[in-house]
Amino acid sequence: MIFPSKEIVEQVRRQYPIGTRVELVKMDDIQAPPVGTKGMVTGVDDTASLLVAWDNGSHLNVIYGEDEVRKIQQADTGYTQDAAENIV
Repeated sequence: MIFPSKEIVEQVRRQYPIGTRVELVKMDDIQAPPVGTKGMVTGVDDTASLLVAWDNGSHLNVIYGEDEVRKIQQADTGYTQDAAENIV
């Protein structure tokens, strides 16, 4: 695994502040929540991975450069996706 620079870590922290809602797009882990599972960002570690409290009770991190999530926003009628915000 290649560790991202401090600048990238800070960029991810700005893009995904604590409390940001995300939806899982891709995670290659046997214990991964199902694609489409939603959760809340609880932090970003020093490797730019998202710390997520998934709605199904899981707490697997979203690994920078491997896993993908989509930022979602709360709307008056529920949640809508903002496909422009993916972590890759």
